[in-house]
Amino acid sequence: MTIRVIIVDDQAMVRAGFAALLAAQSDIDVVGEAPDGAQGVELSRRTHPDVVLMDVRMPEMDGLRAAHHILAPPPGVTHRPRVLMLTTFDVDDYVYEALRAGASGFLLKDAPPADLIAAVRVVASGDALLAPSVTRRLIADFARQRPTTRGRPALRLKALTERETEVLTLVARGRSNAEIAQTLVLAEQTVKTHVSRVLNKLGLRDRAQAVVFAYESGLVTAGE
Repeated sequence: MTIRVIIVDDQAMVRAGFAALLAAQSDIDVVGEAPDGAQGVELSRRTHPDVVLMDVRMPEMDGLRAAHHILAPPPGVTHRPRVLMLTTFDVDDYVYEALRAGASGFLLKDAPPADLIAAVRVVASGDALLAPSVTRRLIADFARQRPTTRGRPALRLKALTERETEVLTLVARGRSNAEIAQTLVLAEQTVKTHVSRVLNKLGLRDRAQAVVFAYESGLVTAGE
């Protein structure tokens, strides 16, 4: 299946370079480019991409606001692509805001070309582009800044089996599928199946949202 991508960045050379790199891949189709967040939102709703590469800092509307508009659309707009944030600076605050907006991850603009290609494929497949070590540090800090919102999120946990709850807990602690498999003495493919079921039952898009949900529901607390 071909992955449809749009690129939203205020630098024409960056857009052109990323477009050429991605379009050269047999499984990726660049279906549009936009120079700012507002035009990116309009382009996304018109072209229905699978993945949006979104710069953080842009004029008119920055990437974080644009990501929020794309991922929390008004009534009547049903298409919600996955958003991969692009930034020049490895600053934690950007990651917090990207997670709040519902983005699937972030990537530095100066990452090697192979990393960009891999990132698009990872995000398109439904995974989050957050390394386990990054997840542990950033999400714990993120959770400390927000009060636990028990109630409805906690009630949704009742839809999970005991094993699925164990898997979600380990995902929230930043464990990879291989690490979860080793901890629970399961096959890695079985862990992938459990993760997929957790996402489906809770109505979550990817691991990034699953981690945030686990903290907000009180299943996992900062410092554990």
